[in-house]
Amino acid sequence: MFVHETTIRVRYSETDQMGYVYNGNYAQYYEVGRVEMLRSLGMSYQSMEEAGVMMPLLELKSKFIKPAFYDQIITIKTIVSKLPGVRIHFDYELFNEDGELINLGHTTLVFFDMEKKKPCSPPENFMCRIKQFFK
Repeated sequence: MFVHETTIRVRYSETDQMGYVYNGNYAQYYEVGRVEMLRSLGMSYQSMEEAGVMMPLLELKSKFIKPAFYDQIITIKTIVSKLPGVRIHFDYELFNEDGELINLGHTTLVFFDMEKKKPCSPPENFMCRIKQFFK
């Protein structure tokens, strides 16, 4: 299992009229978690795309437990619990500054060959880096 944590500060523009983080912004928080997880492995979406592999989103689920508010620091815990194949599954746990669980999320992405325009296996360099967490 691979687990990575990063933080983000809630910006004013991400809140709704009630002062809560607007529900649509959680998808962006999940993306921040994924991007930073890849960076922690020494990779990026850009490097994958330059190698001809995209990662489009297939599925997104979100469960709202408690609201997040403007200027709070949110911890995004990103979890890959099984070794990726053509698809990669991410789970997310978001916590407020008090360490309270405020949101649970899940996304499924697919590795996609940009030239052939069809799903493909994950890039070899990505698999070499992530495999070490699944022994």
